[in-house]
Amino acid sequence: MKHISLYIPKIEDYWYEEKVQSDPLSMNYNAGYDVSYYGYHYDTGCIDFPKEKWEETYNKRISDNKYFAYIKDNDLNEFVGYVNYHYNKNDKRYECGILIDSQHRGKGYSKDALKLLCDEAKANGIIELYDNFEIDRYNTLSVFEKVGFEVVEEQAWKKFGKDVKGVLVKIKL
Repeated sequence: MKHISLYIPKIEDYWYEEKVQSDPLSMNYNAGYDVSYYGYHYDTGCIDFPKEKWEETYNKRISDNKYFAYIKDNDLNEFVGYVNYHYNKNDKRYECGILIDSQHRGKGYSKDALKLLCDEAKANGIIELYDNFEIDRYNTLSVFEKVGFEVVEEQAWKKFGKDVKGVLVKIKL
């Protein structure tokens, strides 16, 4: 197991989130969706996160009770990605996410970070977590299954204007 921890960032730490969200290699999974939120780049999946948005984002996460933490490699003393969960009012469920910085992918961080996120959610009284992603993201599906998530539904949506298949995964905590 990697020697990692989850770190709740302060506003001044948001430089890291800005860095990752501006990196096309880290954000390529996010490209091609018809979404309309601030700063989204359809072609790369990157999301603008300028310094003037940091405080607003920080306060919104607190007011909306959204959990957001950086994944910190304690041996390297650096951030390698981030995890989050929040309540989706439309679907009436807690949804989670994980992003590993492109330069740290394939090094074994995802599984351990996802376990830590599940532990945090359980400690906060959450009994189930969900996520969804394209079915052909085999490494992602494998990591979620190794942690204990199960596919509960197949889904479809548009990416770059074409139909793609996806899965909804769930874990009982």
